[in-house]
Amino acid sequence: MKQYDHYIDGRTAQPSSGAYFPTDNPYTGEAWAEVARGNSEDVNEAVSAAKRAFSEGAWGRLTASQRGALMRRLADLIVEHAPRLAQIEQRDNGKLVAEVNAQVKYMAEYFHYYAGLADKVESHVIPTDKAGVFAYTRYEPKGVVAIITPWNSPLTLTSWKLAPALAAGCTVVIKPSEFTSCAILEFAELFKLAGFPDGVVNVVTGFGEEVGSPLVNHGAVAHIGFTGGEAAGIRVYEQAARGLKTVTLELGGKSPNIIFDDADLDQAIKGVVSGIFAATGQSCQAGSRLLIQRSVHDAFVARLIEFVRTIKLGDPTQPDTQMGPVATRPQFEKVLKYIEIAKAEGATCAFGGKPRSDLGGGQFVEPTIFTNVDNRMRIAQEEVFGPVLSVIPFENEQDAIRIGNDVLYGLAAAVWTRDLQRALLMSEKLKAGTVWINNYRATSFTSPFGGMKRSGIGRESGIDAIREYLDTKCVWMSAGLDVANPFIRR
Repeated sequence: MKQYDHYIDGRTAQPSSGAYFPTDNPYTGEAWAEVARGNSEDVNEAVSAAKRAFSEGAWGRLTASQRGALMRRLADLIVEHAPRLAQIEQRDNGKLVAEVNAQVKYMAEYFHYYAGLADKVESHVIPTDKAGVFAYTRYEPKGVVAIITPWNSPLTLTSWKLAPALAAGCTVVIKPSEFTSCAILEFAELFKLAGFPDGVVNVVTGFGEEVGSPLVNHGAVAHIGFTGGEAAGIRVYEQAARGLKTVTLELGGKSPNIIFDDADLDQAIKGVVSGIFAATGQSCQAGSRLLIQRSVHDAFVARLIEFVRTIKLGDPTQPDTQMGPVATRPQFEKVLKYIEIAKAEGATCAFGGKPRSDLGGGQFVEPTIFTNVDNRMRIAQEEVFGPVLSVIPFENEQDAIRIGNDVLYGLAAAVWTRDLQRALLMSEKLKAGTVWINNYRATSFTSPFGGMKRSGIGRESGIDAIREYLDTKCVWMSAGLDVANPFIRR
């Protein structure tokens, strides 16, 4: 069984406590590696290394173009090592091998994009109403950044934060999920190969209270980038507020996938399946609420069920598998609990709804469709984070907007229609950070991603993301002219 240590100051580092914990393969249910169990002492060591790298080391003396060159080298190494990284992540979280392979290869594009953006963050000269004074802005890195990521797509979601943070000139300490730490630790060693100075990227593994809280509360951490559940995000936000630290929070969603009667229904069915059953529903942007115009509701549901019957569950390493296991045992139990809640509330389980103990280690849940769902039900309001779909009928555009927005979240939404005017209206009125028209789950390193309402704060990807890691400074410069009256500010 392989043993993984922390990665601190350019080297592997054993946990100060000497303790390790197992990490399991969700498909087999068996432990395959041991991971260092960190604590506040390990956090202090990592943050100190990051602070030295930022304030005293070579990293702070590099130009933006030189940082970009290192990131391009890293991107090439990601491509070279992608099969190995994908295999480790897939073993740790049970996602389909085809999806993980594609995600890891695409990671390189994030680092190429931000490598190019690093030296294009331009300052501005500001026209002022003050004679003899020259004012301009500077954009400066915030300093040490804490990156805390979940188990569903650890390498991708870490890169969404790490690439813009490095392009901005920050140094980082990463705390991956305790369920999926191994790929992040293997990834961290590529920074040494790429030529990054020691201490720029550090990884401390372990549990939330033992590593996450000390990291967020550390006095030398300036910004926290977090992806995870709403409750954990609120705790991070509260702790960060005590230190007046800035945050980027990418939290949960209860996204509406809205089907109008004029849509291409064949494509819409594929979009629905992609939106909720891909990745076993373990995605913050999952289209977990299916809103169908009443005139096509019954026919669409019948066709959807026939399609879902063909989904093949099984070994995620096999290319013909279409849905893998739930990634963790606690999440598996949570999904089953929500299925029972939905039944108790009066929703009809039209398909699925049962665990599959005959597959792998037993962490499989059938793709599940509930009909007769009222939007006030918990199954329609709370994030399940599993392969569970709530179907809700609607009458017209205004009804769809009302239902679509009637949740605490606002991460994403989709609209399926051939009517351009309707598409524009819906994209304007839906309160979501991302609105897809006639597609679902499309993302890019070039476009901003993030939520409204309780789905989060800030944006990841695109130009917007680098600004999360920069402070704005305004410089006022004069030639030392006499001040008429030093007691009056004009």
